[in-house]
Amino acid sequence: MAPVPPGIRLLVSFNRDQWYKALTFALTFLLYTSFHLSRKPISIVKSELHKNCSSVSELATAAASSSQQPSRASLHTDMDCSWKPFDKSNYKQLLGAMDYSFLCAYAVGMYLSGIIGERLPIRLYLTVGMLTSGLFTCLFGLGYIYNIHSLGFYIFVQVANGLVQTTGWPSVVTCIGNWFGKGRRGLIMGLWNSHTSVGNILGSLIAGYWVSSNWGLSFIVPGLIIAVMGIVCFLFLIEHPNDLKSIYAQNSASSSNMPAKNWNGVNGHTELYLQYKEGKTQAYCYYHDDILNRKSYDTELLLPRDNGTVCVPVQQVVVVKSESEPSAISFMGALRIPGVIEFSLCLLFAKLVSYTFLFWLPLYITKAAHLDAKKAGDLSTLFDVGGIVGGILAGVISDKLGKRATTCAVMLLLAAPTLYGFSMISEFGLGPTIGMLLVCGGLVNGPYALITTAVSADLGTHKSLKGNARALSTVTAIIDGTGSVGAAVGPLLAGLLSAGGWDQVFYMLMTADFLALLLLLRLVTKELTSRKPRPISTVELKEH
Repeated sequence: MAPVPPGIRLLVSFNRDQWYKALTFALTFLLYTSFHLSRKPISIVKSELHKNCSSVSELATAAASSSQQPSRASLHTDMDCSWKPFDKSNYKQLLGAMDYSFLCAYAVGMYLSGIIGERLPIRLYLTVGMLTSGLFTCLFGLGYIYNIHSLGFYIFVQVANGLVQTTGWPSVVTCIGNWFGKGRRGLIMGLWNSHTSVGNILGSLIAGYWVSSNWGLSFIVPGLIIAVMGIVCFLFLIEHPNDLKSIYAQNSASSSNMPAKNWNGVNGHTELYLQYKEGKTQAYCYYHDDILNRKSYDTELLLPRDNGTVCVPVQQVVVVKSESEPSAISFMGALRIPGVIEFSLCLLFAKLVSYTFLFWLPLYITKAAHLDAKKAGDLSTLFDVGGIVGGILAGVISDKLGKRATTCAVMLLLAAPTLYGFSMISEFGLGPTIGMLLVCGGLVNGPYALITTAVSADLGTHKSLKGNARALSTVTAIIDGTGSVGAAVGPLLAGLLSAGGWDQVFYMLMTADFLALLLLLRLVTKELTSRKPRPISTVELKEH
């Protein structure tokens, strides 16, 4: 007999629950990657909506001089230099208003999204959100194809897209929190949260491919991708491990095709006996030839095993619940969880910095390094590469030390001077710029990634909730919704301050980092003075 290949041995070494965990991890990763992929094009297209008209005019004049057609060159410059209405001198304010409209709608909608998400099936809620987000993303790109120059149209699309995109984050965090306990949560969610940077990178590359030739496709293609992923979500997403019990029951019933035989009960009694274990009940069903011996989640039916010939159809098993279904937590109840307010306000300033880079970095590189839109978009992806590494390191360190707030505080402390260094070094060539982009990405996105994933999941399963898993969506929405206020304010302030020079933008970002650090000082002090620190990896999440 030939030996079993090592790859096959590896595959069969995982049990069914581990495969479902892997599916949920990969699927939610791809789903939220598509969300960020569809948000990135606007930052790439900005430099195309308003080009450097002086350089365009010089090129057009030179071409006209060689062909002795000056009037045509002037006409080309006036009509094609920028996309109306972003061809005016206040273009930075108009572009900032578009960012603000999306992010403000996102921030307001996020508070409602978590509360709604707890009361609806997450799979359907997320599917509808992704399909409508794909629609509005495509609508923005259709503005180019149908030659739409109304600022109101683009503002409306951004507001609508911001609202429907709020369905994403509370849903995927709830799913991943339901499937994975607190053991190594920082590492797992650090790896998982790299979907944010992966989505930004893919969005930059896709948008950059068409930005100079047909910027409408820079939106339409990402819009189609998120819509397709919405269909995938509808077909495959499993919200909670307990959702599989109905599938197990159906498979159990279909696998036993022989008629049920009579049985005499236990000690001559024909009643059904229930046995309770650890406050919960479990069920055993014994089938012909001992083929099936599986547990359901609610009752334990004790049946005699007369030579393995007893068969009781699953439909006849009565489900007995040992405790009532937990109710959804209120908004004020979620705020009373220790640490929610501090981490929410900290994320406000951390996300302000991160989203300012997300929406304005390509344009800044275009102006500072004098690169075209495609090259600036490609170079800006290095910030997200650094963000992937920073998010994973933050998760690993916080798991090892058991100190989430302290890990965030140290990275915020290092981020502020690094931002100042980036503003200085970016003028000294491509090499130093690449290095500082990677470092800034890691230090800026590390705390942001840790708070929105592992910290949110920790607080959403806090011991004060007594195992109520339905609070996770609301807690996640409160933390990310508060952070989204900063995400809305940051790009708006960048648009206003950049008119007086980019130095003012970087001073604003450094101030935000220091404020985020100050808001964590109470939690940091509490962690450092704790007499019995314990790694997060030693704490297991109670099964819901």
